[in-house]
Amino acid sequence: MAVNEGDEATVSLVDVLEEDEELENEASAVLGGSDSERCSYPEGYVKRQALYACNTCTPTGGEPAGVCLACSYTCHEGHELFELYTKRNFRCDCGNSKFKDFECKLCPEKDQLNADNKYSHNFFGLYCICNRPYPDLEDQIPDEMIQCIVCEDWFHGRHLGCRVAEGVEMQEMVCEACMNKAPFLWTYATHLAVKADDEIKEEKVVVKKEEIDSSCRNGTEEPSTSLHCQEEEKVQANGAISGKRKHQEVEGLAVHCRLTELEARVLSRPREGAVFWPQFWRSRLCTCTNCKAVYIDVGVPFLLDESDTVLAYENKGKTTDQEGMSEGRDPLMSALNTLDRVQQLEIIYEYNDMKTELKEYLQRFAHEGKVRKCG
Repeated sequence: MAVNEGDEATVSLVDVLEEDEELENEASAVLGGSDSERCSYPEGYVKRQALYACNTCTPTGGEPAGVCLACSYTCHEGHELFELYTKRNFRCDCGNSKFKDFECKLCPEKDQLNADNKYSHNFFGLYCICNRPYPDLEDQIPDEMIQCIVCEDWFHGRHLGCRVAEGVEMQEMVCEACMNKAPFLWTYATHLAVKADDEIKEEKVVVKKEEIDSSCRNGTEEPSTSLHCQEEEKVQANGAISGKRKHQEVEGLAVHCRLTELEARVLSRPREGAVFWPQFWRSRLCTCTNCKAVYIDVGVPFLLDESDTVLAYENKGKTTDQEGMSEGRDPLMSALNTLDRVQQLEIIYEYNDMKTELKEYLQRFAHEGKVRKCG
């Protein structure tokens, strides 16, 4: 609905409900993959989990520390917390030596320190190369924050040193500093990186697993993205792989280095700015023995793990949340556990009736193009 200049901005209850549902879905994606009742410390270094930093217990100037979702609720209720979204391979610090005399209520028996945890200025509520908080009350420039999948810091789009590609929420980003720490990624970027629309007109690299497989079968993939096709062509040239194919021959094909092949090509790109990667780009990385050793040396072996992605974690969280709802672990039911069965049913029926009537009432105004002012 168009709003004329000078008209008072109004928000319908439908808008409020839709926004609330969207926020609830986002929360389920981030928090659903983490346990809200049990401290994650006994699980060791968790592959990926929602984390928080407590500015009340470990303020700026002290040692950085992170606490799991359950501890943020139980041990740090009412404290000033920094939401860190998710981090990989982290073990909950709550109550260890960094917290002085503070003891974890959920899992008090912990080592003094978690030596393998990695920290950054995020744990003090600061982000990006500008080292500013988020949200930043002094920053009036509208901008989005994008997380680097390697260092897991968050960056303003305007500080990435490149044009932000469209559909960034479905892509992964590696900041310039991390690209330089793993310089072999620049070679892959030349052939696989997503480019902004105004950077490329005739060719747009959008790699999807289904498209890659289809291109390989049809022989239509461009040379710059034909690693899988070329391997299949080599197999076909020597005869299709079958039960009669010698195991040694298959192994010989597996040690072929994709990176070396790409490095031999003429294509290049400036080694500056962050790089955006399409879905499934990790599956295009070489997995030969030498390359795997390089990944470990520069600290990025997780790039070969498709389940390491934030998208995979969020999908797991949504699935867990949906399963919880189907099993009766809805928050409403949890709140009604102290009532008898008759009282529970009466309240549930009344609640559902109210929800249905409210939606029908608001939908009438939506269909008529009207809005209702709140308050």
